[in-house]
Amino acid sequence: MLLWLLGATLLAQVAGFYLPGLAPVSFCEPGKDQVPDCKSTIELFVNRLDSVESVLPYEYTAFDFCSEKKMKRPSENLGQVLFGERIEPSPYKFDFKKNAECQAVCMKTYNTNNPSDKAKLDFLKKGMLLNYQHHWIVDNMPVTWCYDVEDGQKFCNPGFPIGCYVTEGGRPKDACVVNSNFNEKDAFYIFNHVDITIHYHVVEHEQLGARLVAAKIEPKSYENPSDDSPDCSGGPKFLKNKHTGVFKIPYTYSVNFVEDKNIRWASRWDYILESMPHTNIQWFSIMNSLVIVLFLSGMVAMIMLRTLHKDIARYNQMDSVEDAQEEFGWKLVHGDVFRPPRKGMLLSVFLGSGTQIFIMTFVTLFFACLGFLSPANRGALMTCAVVLWVLLGTPAGYVAARLYKSFGGEKWKTNVLLTAFLCPGVVFADFFVMNLILWGEGSSAAMPFGTLVAILALWFCISVPLTFIGAYFGFKKVGIEHPVRTNQIPRQIPDQSFYTKPFPGIVMGGILPFGCIFIQLFFILNSIWSHQMYYMFGFLFLVFIILVITCSEATILLCYFHLCAEDYHWQWRSFLTSGFTAVYFLVYAIHYFFSKLQITGLASTILYFGYTMIMALIFFLFTGTIGFFACFWFVTKIYSVVKVD
Repeated sequence: MLLWLLGATLLAQVAGFYLPGLAPVSFCEPGKDQVPDCKSTIELFVNRLDSVESVLPYEYTAFDFCSEKKMKRPSENLGQVLFGERIEPSPYKFDFKKNAECQAVCMKTYNTNNPSDKAKLDFLKKGMLLNYQHHWIVDNMPVTWCYDVEDGQKFCNPGFPIGCYVTEGGRPKDACVVNSNFNEKDAFYIFNHVDITIHYHVVEHEQLGARLVAAKIEPKSYENPSDDSPDCSGGPKFLKNKHTGVFKIPYTYSVNFVEDKNIRWASRWDYILESMPHTNIQWFSIMNSLVIVLFLSGMVAMIMLRTLHKDIARYNQMDSVEDAQEEFGWKLVHGDVFRPPRKGMLLSVFLGSGTQIFIMTFVTLFFACLGFLSPANRGALMTCAVVLWVLLGTPAGYVAARLYKSFGGEKWKTNVLLTAFLCPGVVFADFFVMNLILWGEGSSAAMPFGTLVAILALWFCISVPLTFIGAYFGFKKVGIEHPVRTNQIPRQIPDQSFYTKPFPGIVMGGILPFGCIFIQLFFILNSIWSHQMYYMFGFLFLVFIILVITCSEATILLCYFHLCAEDYHWQWRSFLTSGFTAVYFLVYAIHYFFSKLQITGLASTILYFGYTMIMALIFFLFTGTIGFFACFWFVTKIYSVVKVD
């Protein structure tokens, strides 16, 4: 099974990106014999701008760049809206295989005596100060800025800066270090010219025209002394921080087409992904971590099987009541082990929501491994997750109702309402507050009111009714039959040692599961907050399986120790033991914020921790549910195979 899973993982990594739904587009030279469905004009689209120093993305038009107002912007799916993507048409259009030099796009003129112009110019300076990045798209492929880094390697960034700043002391910041001519103190250098190189691959034997396989860009800064006919000459274009009066910015571009016979369309993303920082961590180190976790999990399983086998054999060989009275440990609490827990209503609601999240995560990662949710399919990952969550209301209601009924609960209306509204309501309330902050800051990540209403409609009109349907069948079904009867009088729990007390066990229980995910967690946080592409879904799915196994075994092990110490309150403890992994996740996210990110500003800080709390809550419900059901299976099994007369 493990070998099959590993093989599927590697296959997904190698073969994964263009399985479904993304058909290639053919391009032909204008004026020549046209191949059917062959385009001659290449359109460049622009996306929202973002920065590693700010959580707030902004639309392309917010910076007053050259824009195309005639064309209709392409439609966006739910995932793109949730991630703040705002794809718009641009005035950059090229004829296939027609090179162009220093073509004018537009001229922007600002007068600092005009309050509106001054506000636009100040916002542009703020964007350069925070190193905001363009994100351009050609043929559904990011336009990359490739430059040399250490050890002779080339790094391709799917974005390029709008400009950079040289401090009053003459220290260049960010992209200003690449050009020694950027030496004016307390000045902003504007990248108002781009050299675009488009690589294409000709499919000659199939008569399909040419397909674009790479789009690279090199941002430059030119003074362009002539307003009438730009010649892309002169020194770099800079804006003094305290400039007053009129300031003009001419935007120009050059485009060059290069035939590339080595890159095929199906592998055109490789040059981007191979240079991402993900691959700087050797694959061997990731596999080594996975092997260590598997080894530890095997050791835990072996210890449990050997110990339990001896216990069960010894207990089943006892012949007299006197022998039973001399025994101690987990068998003595058989009359209390299935006693309903305190706050059973809340526990059942958490478990229902956790089941919903678990199934959603499993199916989403499985589709991602098959290539359906690759970076080329923009927004598909989030769209798939949201749709699955909405459609999985039935298992959430069923699990919550069934467990609540087994706990002896009778307030079924309260149970189903809490299952439908408690955890989703907390997430939505947090998300709504974050959205208000984004609205206030004018960010493109702010969800439009219509989309907000659509999400509420999905929740109330689909998810909630499905939760009620699942709860109906859960309450209608006969309660869970336990292998032993529960005594009327609770057994007194003896004094516990430090290691068998609830809190130390819960704290220790989350260490091993967190240890198996923290490498992937670093990559995931990078993709979210450092705006890097995440594509290693095969390894993520493998880590997901190992996380499930590790949470289960660690929780079962601690549950067994507590039962041997005659402490039968295992329900909440099993949920919190594996759920405590979310606390380690939260601590790691705080460490990541202060050590890895350069985020500045109160709004960005609030947004980071607001969204992190949502992720921590979802992770808490997910891991806690795994631990509870693992312990439920374990307790049911061990008390059903021994004689407890």
